[in-house]
Amino acid sequence: MDAVLSLVMLTALALTAVAVVAWRRGARRQAALMALLVVVMIVNVLIWTLPDSSGTAPINQVGAVDGG
Repeated sequence: MDAVLSLVMLTALALTAVAVVAWRRGARRQAALMALLVVVMIVNVLIWTLPDSSGTAPINQVGAVDGG
């Protein structure tokens, strides 16, 4: 699961760069949609990694359920 979250963050970084290039070339709508996708990806990673009030992150609970 750590590899998946790492790939999501790397993809978000690359997509940010592509959105900047698209914005400069005048493709405003596509760039805005890419930026929105980046925000959604980062929020998803934060949801998986930030601990709740009990101090346990959802990513840690996945390992406990599947035996990993």
